[in-house]
Amino acid sequence: MQKLITISNLSRSLNLVDPKNKKPLNYILRYWEKEFKQIKPKIINNRRYYTSNQVKIIKLIHFLLKNKGLTIKGVKNILNSKINNLDDYDFHSLKADYNKKNIIDQSNKILNKIKKIKSYGKKNSY
Repeated sequence: MQKLITISNLSRSLNLVDPKNKKPLNYILRYWEKEFKQIKPKIINNRRYYTSNQVKIIKLIHFLLKNKGLTIKGVKNILNSKINNLDDYDFHSLKADYNKKNIIDQSNKILNKIKKIKSYGKKNSY
C-alpha cells in the first residue's frame, strides 16, 4: 500500500504557505495539475491525495520554477523530453542541482532534530 499525502501537507512541505495567516496555498498545486500532465492526484471524497512518485515530480517542478527560475513552458519541455535520463551523469546538471538541494534540506532537518534532542536533554542549571 502506498503512502498518500494530502494537498495541504504537500503545500506545507514545499513551503507554499501564506506568510500572514500561515495557511497552505493549495491553489498553486491545483494550477500545476492543470499545467503538467504528470500530476494526477487521487481524489477520494473530494480530497486530493498524492503518491510518493507524484510528490517527487512536484518537488522537481517546484525546484525548477522557484530555484532555477524556469518558466512553466520550460519545465514542461524538460519533463516531456528525455533530459532527465541523459542528465544523470552530468555533475552540473539541473538534476544534480536538485539532488544537492534535497541532500542539504534533509541534512538541515536532521541537524535541527539533533539540536532539539540535545537542548531537551540539558538541565536548566543556573
